[in-house]
Amino acid sequence: MAILICGGAGYIGSHTNKLLADNGYETIIFDNLIYGHEEAVKWGIFRKGDLKNSDEIEELFQDYKIDAVLHFAAYAYVGESVKEPEKYYINNVSNTLNLLKTMRKHGCKKIIFSSTCATYGKPVNMPITENMKQMPINPYGTSKYMIERILDDYHRAYDLEYVVLRYFNAAGADFGGEVGESHDPETHVIPLLLDAASGKKDEFKIFGTDYQTPDGSCIRDYIHVVDLARAHLAALKYLEQGRKSDCFNLGNEVGISIFELIETTRKVTGKNFKVIYADKRVGDPAVLVASSAKAKATFNWKPKYSDIETIIKSAWQWHENKAY
Repeated sequence: MAILICGGAGYIGSHTNKLLADNGYETIIFDNLIYGHEEAVKWGIFRKGDLKNSDEIEELFQDYKIDAVLHFAAYAYVGESVKEPEKYYINNVSNTLNLLKTMRKHGCKKIIFSSTCATYGKPVNMPITENMKQMPINPYGTSKYMIERILDDYHRAYDLEYVVLRYFNAAGADFGGEVGESHDPETHVIPLLLDAASGKKDEFKIFGTDYQTPDGSCIRDYIHVVDLARAHLAALKYLEQGRKSDCFNLGNEVGISIFELIETTRKVTGKNFKVIYADKRVGDPAVLVASSAKAKATFNWKPKYSDIETIIKSAWQWHENKAY
């Protein structure tokens, strides 16, 4: 099978590309390299391009018999989405419509979509299950929610088969050191901790220490990026078997606080570093923890590498040796 990976030069896309290649899939990577890295495309065929350009998508589908699409291509900075919502609705929503239109034209009816727990907004009850109401509180989450609704409409009208995967906090890196996490700007908490541990930054900043949690800091659900890649492979096989279109949470089902992250980072790296305290950020929920029971039952999948020490060890190995 030939699989088109949109955004396959990015963090989660590159790890998934490696796993698909290891399992015998032919992959075509389509990425505009605004946030992705060409150096991360070590498997498959790379085509630089942008989903805003329908003619470039058309050329892909003319050149290759594409059996399914994995769609990772999105802008994903929450704060930026609040300041520049138009940018997010054009890139995330309008550009996805360009992709879906071309898929329809060429009879490609399978897609796996990279969604987010941000579609749930600030849920009251934990853990978060797929049947909870989706009430996103920022344009980034709203854009992902809109795509989910579009996919379901295309399913009903045009027989598109889809799997939506709602990620919680992706973290860690490839154990072989071939690909890893490299963002500019970097906003993810574990790379920022490792920057402080390595001396690349002078300090690590905690946003809020008076949440209604055991130690006062935010609690999040961290899942290893390799476990996310494994879930994409399982979802692809699920679609190949003709199973029903559906949505799934992907998390580790364990909440880790910021103070626990700091402690584990110091243990793994053997480094001490300065921690400073800042005000809460607007819209940050106190706790976000997934229920991944549905994905476990449906895909026969479960996280293998997502204990927090393993996550940070793999991220630290990449951080200290990364090539891009």
